[in-house]
Amino acid sequence: MQSIKLDVFGRPVVAMQTLEGWKLFYVGEEGKRRPAPDIIVPADVREADLEMYLADLCHEWCTALNPTVTRLS
Repeated sequence: MQSIKLDVFGRPVVAMQTLEGWKLFYVGEEGKRRPAPDIIVPADVREADLEMYLADLCHEWCTALNPTVTRLS
């Protein structure tokens, strides 16, 4: 399984691509992951389009201090 670390408008998130599609997790300060059931990414979203999809989906989280979705790894 491939995992991608992202900063989604200031919230650390890990996206894992599985055979069933994308599974997303919030990452706590101590590094522990918990499921992100409020972020649903369809299986047909390509890895190259993931940041744009999350920006469109989670745009309500955008603030002046955290205006973007950024891939961290």
